[in-house]
Amino acid sequence: MDAPLPPLTPGTLYLVATPIGNLEDITLRALRVLRECDAVAAEDTRHSGQLLRHFDISKPLLSYFQFNEAKRSEEIIERLKRGEKIALVTDAGSPGISDPGERVVCAAIAAGLRVEPVPGACALVAALTAGGLPTDEFHFVGFLPHKSGQRKNKLESLKTIPGVLIFYESPFRIARLLGELNDAFPEREVVLGRELTKKFEEFLRAKPAALMEIAAKRHLKGEFVVLVAQASHL
Repeated sequence: MDAPLPPLTPGTLYLVATPIGNLEDITLRALRVLRECDAVAAEDTRHSGQLLRHFDISKPLLSYFQFNEAKRSEEIIERLKRGEKIALVTDAGSPGISDPGERVVCAAIAAGLRVEPVPGACALVAALTAGGLPTDEFHFVGFLPHKSGQRKNKLESLKTIPGVLIFYESPFRIARLLGELNDAFPEREVVLGRELTKKFEEFLRAKPAALMEIAAKRHLKGEFVVLVAQASHL
């Protein structure tokens, strides 16, 4: 246990999971990578800058988000080819899971560069393990499309998928999603996990119609992970 830890590998892209709410969920390995890397590629440099300052870490920050992924990926690849060690982070959770990261990972692998995960907090895993539904098989959907027709078609296509369905949703569309789930899966158990790892963490478990009534009476805040039980006949 007292042996010195190996140094970071030059030319490696480190995918660093960050807390989804509770700062205590940062791992020791994540902190070491952030301290020893040459630069941090961040979805939001202001948000990640606050995280780094909280842990007394000072590193150059590169802005990396949905609308500059292509250009920034090229820059990151060039820096990796020069032997730099780059840590990629998103605002919360694991990079590439409904967040930027996939494009640069694919580009790094195509260029023959090393990609190393630094695992940690992930909202879908946190919700699934505490949701109370079977965990042996699940299907992660992420965010549904914005357009109504596309959302309806997507939900329809999921009716025959085995296992628990997992969605992400914002507080601004949670009522809409519950209505859509009531249309598509009225008899299935649904679990809403909100404010995960934070002070007001809460799990609500009921059929879609009952959850719609709760949402109509309360102003449900926070980001949501929504679990939908498998149909009993599948």
